[in-house]
Order: sequence, then structure tokens, then C-alpha cells
Amino acid sequence: MSIDEKPASPSSVQIPVTNVKIHPAKNSKERYKPGDQIYVRKSPGFFQKLRQRTNLIYFAFFALLPWLQYNGHQAVLFDISEQRFTLWSLTLWPQDLTLLAWLFIFGAFLLFFVTTFLGRVWCGHMCPQTVWTFIFIWFEEKIEGTANQRRKLDQQKMNANKFWKKTLKHTSWLLFSLFTAMTFAGYFSPMSELFVDIFTLDTTVTMAIILAFFTFATYGNAGWMREIMCLHMCPYARFQSAMFDKDTLTVSYDKARGENRGARARKQDPKEVGLGDCIDCNLCVEVCPTGIDIRNGLQYECINCGACVDACDSVMAKMNYKKGLIRYTTEHELKGKKVNFIRGKLVGYAIVLVIMSTMLVLEIVNRVPLSLDITRDRTELAKENFNGEIENVFTLKILNMSQTDNTYKLSINGIENTQWHGKQEVFVKAATVYTLPISISVDPYELKGFMTDISFTVEQISPEGDVKIESESRFFNKR
Repeated sequence: MSIDEKPASPSSVQIPVTNVKIHPAKNSKERYKPGDQIYVRKSPGFFQKLRQRTNLIYFAFFALLPWLQYNGHQAVLFDISEQRFTLWSLTLWPQDLTLLAWLFIFGAFLLFFVTTFLGRVWCGHMCPQTVWTFIFIWFEEKIEGTANQRRKLDQQKMNANKFWKKTLKHTSWLLFSLFTAMTFAGYFSPMSELFVDIFTLDTTVTMAIILAFFTFATYGNAGWMREIMCLHMCPYARFQSAMFDKDTLTVSYDKARGENRGARARKQDPKEVGLGDCIDCNLCVEVCPTGIDIRNGLQYECINCGACVDACDSVMAKMNYKKGLIRYTTEHELKGKKVNFIRGKLVGYAIVLVIMSTMLVLEIVNRVPLSLDITRDRTELAKENFNGEIENVFTLKILNMSQTDNTYKLSINGIENTQWHGKQEVFVKAATVYTLPISISVDPYELKGFMTDISFTVEQISPEGDVKIESESRFFNKR
């Protein structure tokens, strides 16, 4: 470089970009324009069977979980009105915010770990939007027929056949959406009471509004919006690339093997006519729930459901070609390089997961299912009673955070020879707050100053256990 030449500024350095030649899908003008409806074609195969079974387990878990009972109460209940979350033997309160924080952090890093390793497998197999969309598509297939039949039906003018099929389909969608809304509401309101109130039309106005909102939200998202949620509204689709690397397993098209693509006779050797293994049948596009062409490279719209893999493998089998033209693979493998499944990024996420899970377990193990809140009498810090003793008034709020009824013993520390006026043993029902007004009096000669630090102790005595907490307060002398 000569003296007169200036070094290139960072803004002028070109970022390497892979140029991909776009091959428009067949009938793209009629079928795959943005905003057009996508008619997803059924694609039998290993990955679709895996997705269907995963979806079935997921939906069964969602539908049955709020019905499960544990020790006489609903096993899973997020009771917002009572400000408590019940998870089997564990009841969480607002005081357990740190525990919920650890739980959410663990879930976030688990998602990061899975995405780095397997790409958007969550989107394709476990995301509620995907699960419910395929359930709605199942209703379509049973009522209106295959993808081609549904397309032809939509192109027809309204007649009796089209009217009753559309009516039956949308009625099925709405009923299923209502069931979804009722089940979802059952996670936040006792399920047995909720269903009785709904079917007897005795539910509250607030609950009726909530049910109507979630019914039409489910109906709109899974019935009408579908891929729009994945393409334009889901934030995960936008930041997923930050977790991808060249060793992430994603659904990819083997361009080196497939190009040049084109039609040919089944018994014809593609090399003789200068063609690759892709016969340009377009099935990979027709089965895609987001309407993309995976042959154009990795796209953020791809949800890794594997439908195109099954469709392509079935065509390769018919053509007596090797399967895997479209497959779960990595960028390094496609370029013939070594794949590093164990790598720094993945190991880092794994270490964080271990730390987070350890912290979560320790938080649960060390959690004391008891809380004490102390409120002083704000009208008078201290007073002298008829015995000449200094007396302070307190209100103790004892929260039994367990799922059993317990008896507690209370005591005070920090001052000798105190007199306790009020109950010192209280019975508190499960998941309730017991309010106990008390007063403490002491000879003024026991006090060394205007203010003395004290602590109240609450200890479980029945049933026997090692549950014990202390809470600090102050005892004031009269000036």
C-alpha cells in the first residue's frame, strides 16, 4: 500500500454474503404469494409421526394436568386471586419470587441449549402455535379433504356442499377453541368448580370475558393466522440466529447433490442429462406449514418440523435414489468438514444449565414453608402500663405456606424477663394467614436505651418438624 493510499474504513469492508439463486416454486403466482392461504399437504414419514406423537403427548399433558388431584387439592393451580401457585406438594407465594426467577432462567437457558444443538426443534414439535395449527389442519383434512380438494373447494362458488363443510369446519374449530380456553382457565381457577359454573351458566362476568377472549384468540391464531404468527409476530424467529453456528443441526437441502434440478424418467441416469438428484417435484414446498422452499437455503421461517425431509425421502425412495437430499444436518457437514457436536458454545450453555438447576434445587430444598410479618402499633411506640412496665404492641401475621394444618409456638429473644400478653401457640390452616395481636411488656430496668433490637421466633410443634424462622424487630422505651 502506498503512502497516499488510505486504509479502508470499517464501514467500507464488505461482509461476506452467500448468494443463493432463487428457484420459484411451481404455480407460485397462484399458490405462494405473500398473504395467500397455504394449503399444507399431508406428509407421512418418520419425522411427521414423531411430531404427531409428540403433539399428542403435549396436548394430553395440557388437557389432563389441571384435572389431577394431589392430597385432596388440584395438583397444578396458579391461583392469582389468592396469590399462590400450587405444584403438587409445593406451594409458591409472592415471597418465593426468587424461586420463580430461577425457574424462568433455567427454562430460558434450556431453550438456548436445545436451539444451539438442534435448531428450532421447539418450534416444529412443541410450540403451542404449531401444535394447535396442525390440530386445526387435521379438522380441515377430515371435513374438506386433501390440500388439492381444499383448494378447489375454496375456488368454488358458494353452494350447499361448500356451505355445510365450511360451517362444520368452523364450528369444530370454535368448539375446540372453547375447550382449549376452558382448560387453560382451569390452570388459574379450580377446574371442578369452573366446569360446573360454565355448564350451569353460573360463571362470573370476568371469567366469561376471559373464556371468550381465549376462545377467539385460539380460533384466530390456529385457524386463520397460522404461519403469520411464525413469520411476523414470534420474536423467537428473529433472534434464533444468534444461537446458531455452523455445527447446529437444521433442516437443509444438499445443494451439491441436488443441483441441477429437473424432471427426468425414473430409469434415466441424471448424470447423463446433467441433472442432480432433485427432480423439482415441489413436494417439499407443498408440505411446508410456512410455505417456504428449503432449497433456497436456511431461512428464519423454517420451524424444523421435518415435513420436507419426509416428503423428499419418499420421492428419493420412488426414484431409487439415496435418501437425505433434504435432511437434518449442519453447515460444516454440507461442506464436507468435520462436525463438532461438543463445542465451546454448547458446553457453556450446559455449564450454565447445571449451575441454574443446582441453584433451583438448593432454593427448593432450603425453602422454609413459613413466613412471619411484624407490624408495630403506629399510634404509640411505647407506653407504661399499670404495673409500671414498658409495653409495646405488635401485630404478627403468620403465613402457613405448606399444604398441611400446623401448630406453631412463638417466643421473643433479645430482652430478658419479658411478659407476653396474648397467645403463644396458634393453629394455622394450610395456605392461610393467621393474624395475632400481642403486646410485650418489660421492667424498664431491663432496657439499656431508648431502642433495643429483638427477634420473634416461630417454631412448628405439631406435626413435629424442623420448621423454624426468626424475624427481627425493635422494642422502644418510653422517653
